[in-house]
Amino acid sequence: MPQTPPHPPQDMMALLTRQPVLVVGDIMLDRFVYGDVRRISPESPVPVLSIQNENAMLGGAGNVLANLAGLGAGPLIVTIVGADEPAAAIRALLKDRGIDDKGLITVAGRPTTVKTRFLAAHQQLLRADFETTDSVGAAVEEKTLAEIDRLLPGAGAVILSDYGKGVLSAKIIAAVIDRARRKNIPVLVDPKGSDYAVYKGASVVTPNRKELSEATGGLPVRTDDDIVRAAQKLMDYADVAAVVATRSQDGMTIVAREGKKFAPPVHLRTEAIEVFDVSGAGDTVVATLAAALAADLSLTDAASIANVAAGLVVAKVGTAPVRAAELRAALAHRELDTRPHESAGTVMGPVREARILAREEAAEAVARWRARGLRIGFTNGCFDILHPGHVAYLNRARDRCDRLVVALNADESVRRLKGPARPVNNAEARATVLAGLAAVDMVVIFGDRPQDDDKPVRLIESLKPDIFFKGGDYREDQLPEAPSVRAHGGEVAIMPLYEGHSTTATISRLKTGGAG
Repeated sequence: MPQTPPHPPQDMMALLTRQPVLVVGDIMLDRFVYGDVRRISPESPVPVLSIQNENAMLGGAGNVLANLAGLGAGPLIVTIVGADEPAAAIRALLKDRGIDDKGLITVAGRPTTVKTRFLAAHQQLLRADFETTDSVGAAVEEKTLAEIDRLLPGAGAVILSDYGKGVLSAKIIAAVIDRARRKNIPVLVDPKGSDYAVYKGASVVTPNRKELSEATGGLPVRTDDDIVRAAQKLMDYADVAAVVATRSQDGMTIVAREGKKFAPPVHLRTEAIEVFDVSGAGDTVVATLAAALAADLSLTDAASIANVAAGLVVAKVGTAPVRAAELRAALAHRELDTRPHESAGTVMGPVREARILAREEAAEAVARWRARGLRIGFTNGCFDILHPGHVAYLNRARDRCDRLVVALNADESVRRLKGPARPVNNAEARATVLAGLAAVDMVVIFGDRPQDDDKPVRLIESLKPDIFFKGGDYREDQLPEAPSVRAHGGEVAIMPLYEGHSTTATISRLKTGGAG
């Protein structure tokens, strides 16, 4: 019988920052262009996309880096880019994540790989690729090896992120594996193509189900036994130490050697999840595996953490990385779920509670809601002492949207707005109370960074809500948030306040002893 290991303990997450991980491979820029399709072109029978907004993120080996950074591991990179605008965008994105770009080798006349996806209502209409797959040449290979030699001594693991764009030539692959093995550094491969002999000597390869079949001459990969047979054949043929086969909704299978024999296989099942986008899931798996192996975890424990991380990332939209906080929470949740019950007492159902999220996590959650066609509402305030007026206002706002985000002023921001004696309750307490209201779907704290002001303009630009709610007797031209809302096609709604209640009045009554 295949082994099914226990879930990894939550404190393993603290180990993932122990050693940097070096990524060698094909970096690219992923661009996403969003809009509406309301008509067919009169010139030819194709949809006309009315563009509303676009964004860019790290793709290919860059998404592996983003996942490593999100986990708290120290990512290092050696790759090739062109002398062009996409390369500058990649450098800026690396800088935003605190990743050193010195390992980016600029090759004039060679374009940086860009993949542009055009989407309407989360339906991808077209992908346009700007790239070359030509070999880089001997001179560039020597520069690449020099950068690898500079960075390898400081790495706890190496990832070969192969997208077939020319960086990972046979010479580079062989040299990296040889150099790493001499230093006893594990090498993990996110493979490309069907001939895995090029990865000879690698510690782990991570094919998905389709890739595993193609690499073994079309062997079946439907069942657990099929996967194990194909993985063992691949290991014998390509001379790699282990295979971690990713199997989509069926989880993962680990096949490794134990001396001269194969160790008993381990099958990791994936919990039932809502899948939005599987793009980038392989990058998350190999990044998490590498960070865990660099911290000297066993392959089984490393894969178990990576399996949970993969389950999180496929619930996101686009090539979004997993983050340490959400992975830690998921691991803790699994520990609680699998803890044996000591008595057969009453079992209570889960209590609905909104999530209190950081900005980047909030943007990903809003993207998932929008992908389901949900209308996103947004409001903001100090909400220092929650009173019936607040509750009525939030309920009315929630009635006009499918999901309501509340942006909460940080303590420093409240003091600037209300004076040194405020807030009465700190941001954590205020967010917890708001999150318990049925009308609130998400709470995000803002105004706690030097670049912030006391209005949520930057947050609105990030989340792009469909409707912005403001309570009071304002005119739209008096609201500094309104231009940002209108810029992405959103609506501004001025909501009446519930008379007779205010935080200031409540505090005043408390001071004068008027509260009964």
